[in-house]
Amino acid sequence: MTGAATGVGSLPGGDAREAAKTATGSFEDFPYLPELPARGPGADMIGRSLGLLVDMYAHVEPSGWRISDRPGRDSKRARSWLGEDLDALEEFTQGYEGRLKVQAVGPWTLATALELHGGEAVLQDAGACRDLAGSLAEGLREHLADVRKRIPGAEIVLQLDEPSLTAVLLGRVRSASKYRTYRAVDRQVVEGALRDLSAVHDGEVVVHSCAPEVPFGLLRRAGATGVSFDFSLLTEREDDAIGEAVEGGTKLFVGVVPGTDAPLSDPAGSVMGVRKLWRRLGLAPGTLAESVVVTPVCGLAGASPAYARAAQAHCVKAARSLADNPE
Repeated sequence: MTGAATGVGSLPGGDAREAAKTATGSFEDFPYLPELPARGPGADMIGRSLGLLVDMYAHVEPSGWRISDRPGRDSKRARSWLGEDLDALEEFTQGYEGRLKVQAVGPWTLATALELHGGEAVLQDAGACRDLAGSLAEGLREHLADVRKRIPGAEIVLQLDEPSLTAVLLGRVRSASKYRTYRAVDRQVVEGALRDLSAVHDGEVVVHSCAPEVPFGLLRRAGATGVSFDFSLLTEREDDAIGEAVEGGTKLFVGVVPGTDAPLSDPAGSVMGVRKLWRRLGLAPGTLAESVVVTPVCGLAGASPAYARAAQAHCVKAARSLADNPE
């Protein structure tokens, strides 16, 4: 069995065809739809996801994205770039059958990044958070249907990017003034919104966060079939949660390859920590290849194009090494 590897989401540059070629060429068994934030607002992960919203609109202010009353240039641009990226992906996945990952920002990170009319984050307003999550769910439903139509052989894996999730749960998100933080959101409310969003897709749903203290248990209860994280930020405090996740069938998308230009060790060395974790948890080495997907630690938008290609190739070799030598 060959181990699985895929990308996280973003790539450097602004050429949709080049990005699709890289994402499908590097990961022949598990390609993904790339994001190219270098093109500007609307091509970034926040802007792209705001472009998916149904009956809810946003525009760019100097401080970031803000709610609008009607669709404007910024949300139209976001939709247009997404269409361009999908056209390119469709071109390079003719006849493809297998797993294909698409990413969208989850409702809680989106609520920290989108401003209300007055400049405070949507996160401050429980009703606005509900509306945002509902609008995102509708938009994702349409987006996934579009991807299915374009690439009918694909088994779509939906990745929800939630780098701000831990900060939302712990009350660490700073207000517009930066002098205070918003109140922590109740865990059951957070879990409920994620569960409703996961239910939009009847396939695999992975939640990605490259922040510390990823809430593995909450994500599993919310319907995530996989959790994607920066492996270097794990502490032994998370051992029990990870052991339970693996035994419960949750896939671990382990970020082990740096997201910006850095020397790359040998591929087997990159996943040495994963093997050690398995031994520490007393898990059967044979389950490594089926439980683990190897990825970069985060998106590769800040990397050079040459490094981005090398990092993705390195992920594939590291995953193969895990599968071939699980001990």
